[in-house]
Amino acid sequence: MGIPELAEARILITGGAGFIGSHLADAAVAAGARVRILDNLATGLESNLDHLQGRIEWQRGDLRDLEACRRAVDQTTFVFHQGALGSVPRSLEDPATSIAVNVGGTTNLFMACRDAGVRRIVYASSSSVYGDHPGLPKEEGREGNPLSPYALSKSMCEQLCESFTRSFGLEIVGLRYFNVYGPRQRPDGPYAAVIPRFFDAYREGRAPKIFGDGEQSRDFTFVADAVHANLLAAGAPAESCGRAYNVAAGRRTTLNELVREIRSLMGGTAEAVHEPERAGDVRHSLADLRQVEAGIGYRPRFDLAEGLRITAESYGRDSAGRS
Repeated sequence: MGIPELAEARILITGGAGFIGSHLADAAVAAGARVRILDNLATGLESNLDHLQGRIEWQRGDLRDLEACRRAVDQTTFVFHQGALGSVPRSLEDPATSIAVNVGGTTNLFMACRDAGVRRIVYASSSSVYGDHPGLPKEEGREGNPLSPYALSKSMCEQLCESFTRSFGLEIVGLRYFNVYGPRQRPDGPYAAVIPRFFDAYREGRAPKIFGDGEQSRDFTFVADAVHANLLAAGAPAESCGRAYNVAAGRRTTLNELVREIRSLMGGTAEAVHEPERAGDVRHSLADLRQVEAGIGYRPRFDLAEGLRITAESYGRDSAGRS
């Protein structure tokens, strides 16, 4: 068990211009891999890969296009499938597109990988698959009913993984990300995640916005840990395939605690503004990490304090504290 030798390996990263995908591209290039990116730039940014120009192959394409998937996986050994339409609120507004991209696109990719003889696929799932199951910590095998079309799409992708592994012998490993954060995460738009929104608010001297009372809690995962989990999953034994594992920090933090940490890092003064809770949001989230450690050897390496400090450095402090 461990990280595979990637030097000269041909790797595809779907969604490689996105937040997690671009960090994964950094790690793969640093390991000497021959990296190809597939992205339609619906949510990703070409600027996330500017520093890798000349060291990666770029293909602009959509997962809903089977032929684009076939071209992308041609002659690849490992596929890291990060491409998706994220966000619970987005999926509530437009369920059809979230299902089409996340489920239909993943099906196309798995078919293309099957036909091309790809050795191993590692794909991004989500802690949202735990749905309305009230238990903490969240343990693989104890899932609830999905609370949003986005959560449903990720649950369906996990079933696709099991089916393709069982039916075609594909080696596929899923990673259930718990609230990944870090540099390059977009703070703009109506579907931005909470940590970049908080940082952006204090950088611009605005009061951050919390939906609900702020006592809801999350298991925040630094992006470097998510990348490390992907690399471990690529090298995990074959018996670890056909299922999905939690990837998290293993610690629960409330949004009120989080906003205080970020306010201190950014030198802000404004108190958070509270608005009504949003539909589809879970109340509490905390990962059980026993199965992922046994299955692929993952342990978190960054605590929240260190991860937020690194993220704060990426945002800068030039506009902090003006409110």
